Amino acid sequence: MARAVSLPRSLPHSWPRKLAACALALCLGAGALLFGQGVYIHAKAGLAQVLLQKAWAETLESGAPTKPWPWADTWPVARISAPRLGNSTIVLSGGSGEALAFGPGHLTGTPPPGPHGTTVFAAHRDTHFAFLQHLKTGDRLDVTGADGVRRSYRVSHTRIVDAAASGIDPAEGGGRLALVTCYPFGAVAQGRQRYVVFAKQAL
Repeated sequence: MARAVSLPRSLPHSWPRKLAACALALCLGAGALLFGQGVYIHAKAGLAQVLLQKAWAETLESGAPTKPWPWADTWPVARISAPRLGNSTIVLSGGSGEALAFGPGHLTGTPPPGPHGTTVFAAHRDTHFAFLQHLKTGDRLDVTGADGVRRSYRVSHTRIVDAAASGIDPAEGGGRLALVTCYPFGAVAQGRQRYVVFAKQAL
C-alpha cells in the first residue's frame, strides 16, 4: 500500500518572500507588456493619421486616388466634420477591416457625396464615430469629397436598426447622408443593432 505524501506543517520562512517576488515580477512584466502595446498602438495610429493627411492632400491636388501606404487596400475619398463638436476625420474607401481601423469607410455601392441618392459612411462606435451619440437634430455636418467640393448637411433624425434590415436605400432620395455605427455605445460585445444618423444636404 502506497504511503501518502507528508506535507510540511509549515513552509520555510523564505517561501512567502519568494512568492511575493515572483508575483511582483509577473505584475511588472505584464504591466510593461501592456504599456508597450499601448505605446505601439498610439504610435501606429499617430503615424497613420500623418500618412492619411498626406494622402488626402495629394488626392485633392491630383484628383486621383492616393493610397496612404503602398500595401493599403483603401484610400481617402472624403473628409467629414461636425463643427459644433469640433470633430473632423478622413473617410476611406470601402468598409474593409483595414479601412475601419483607421477611419470611417464609404460603403461600396452607395453614391459619393452629392445630389444623388444616400451616401453611407460607417465607423466604429468607440473611435471615429463615437461622436455620433452627441449629435443633435439640426447639427451641421460638412463633407468634402475627392472633387474638393465641400457640402453641408443638417441632421434630420436618428434611428436604431438591425444590421440585416437597416432600411437604408442608397438610391433613395437625393443629397442624403447616413452615418452608421454599432449600438449601444460603450458596449464591448458585437451585436446586431446599428445606430444611424440621417442628414440632408443643406440648400
